[in-house]
Amino acid sequence: MLDVEKEIGDIWTLYGRHQIDRTFDLPELGEWAWDMSQAGPGISVLGEVAGLRVLDLGSGVGRHAAYLAALGADVTAVDASPTQHQRALARYPDTPGLRLVCADAVDHLREADPYDLIYSVSGVPFMDPHRLLPALANSLRPGGRLVFSALHTSSRGDGPSDSVTARPEILRLPGSDIEHQMHMWVLEPQLWEDLLVDYGLVMETVTTIDSPQADQPLSYRLYAARRPERIRSRPRTSAPPPPHAALGVGIIVHGPDGVLLGRHRRGTWEVPGGSLEPGETFVEAVIRELAEETGLIANPADVQLLGTLLDHVGGVLRLTVPALITRWSGTPQELERTIGSWRFWSLDALPQPLFEPSSQCLTAWKQDLPLDHPPVDFQPYDTRLSPDSRPTPDS
Repeated sequence: MLDVEKEIGDIWTLYGRHQIDRTFDLPELGEWAWDMSQAGPGISVLGEVAGLRVLDLGSGVGRHAAYLAALGADVTAVDASPTQHQRALARYPDTPGLRLVCADAVDHLREADPYDLIYSVSGVPFMDPHRLLPALANSLRPGGRLVFSALHTSSRGDGPSDSVTARPEILRLPGSDIEHQMHMWVLEPQLWEDLLVDYGLVMETVTTIDSPQADQPLSYRLYAARRPERIRSRPRTSAPPPPHAALGVGIIVHGPDGVLLGRHRRGTWEVPGGSLEPGETFVEAVIRELAEETGLIANPADVQLLGTLLDHVGGVLRLTVPALITRWSGTPQELERTIGSWRFWSLDALPQPLFEPSSQCLTAWKQDLPLDHPPVDFQPYDTRLSPDSRPTPDS
């Protein structure tokens, strides 16, 4: 736990002890309020709660949690202060639908089953958002909601911060002149919204809650967000990964006259193929490479991906996806200076030397071909051919 959060916890424990020693307690909640009576939208923002699994975060003495339990919710009330928890236990020793827990909020969220609804009456600003919000987002079931109030302008007129940093505020112990300085994250609404979205939630509403007293600058904001039904993913960083792999396709064009091979200027015979370009699928790469190297045109429906070949060459990971084409249009042409002499070769009279990746692709297609090449790991796809996939080119 961060030092500032420990300081906050110590002060709330002192607050709870002060209230116990006063033998004073607030009355039961007659009407729901988000830390400012006679202001704000009340309980309506939570919607129907009966039957929901609900978490009250920073529950204090537990009045709001007990209010929701009486409405039929299954409520867990969590507070990190032992004395506040002691007050809640004394007040609600055996309330149906209410479970009182003394724990650090993040520790509880990481261990608990997902909740349908998580709410907090001004408790969220006492915890580092970068520590709390990731745990909150992952503790909501898909479609679950988060609703919390947060201080916007203090009673002294101090407005919110434009950076995610804790600032000092004053807590006065009830019934006394004793004041304690504690830190809170009092943030601009846009900062709260950005944080919630960054950690995977979708904003619903931001509601202003101003003091009903005209000469009182105190105000809060009520934030409502939800977890999307679909689970998102994102990169670790905006920087691209370091290059350490070669990814390509090998194209087996097979017809009545055999398999299409071309001679590379370095002396090897090979099937058409090449590397994927950014944004391409394997099928798109197959069609593009075939057209660029040979002039042959194939339709996506006539491209059959056979599997994945994996080997290592000089410390580089090489991934090759062999593809089979038995239907195409056009006649092979010499379109690139590096490779030409395209012709169809019978499978029982293949030329040599074959380019190693081409030989690996041909073996993945037909394992009984008498081809020598370095070992390679092949993970096949479903290679069952449809009835119309006969080796007859449309020329």
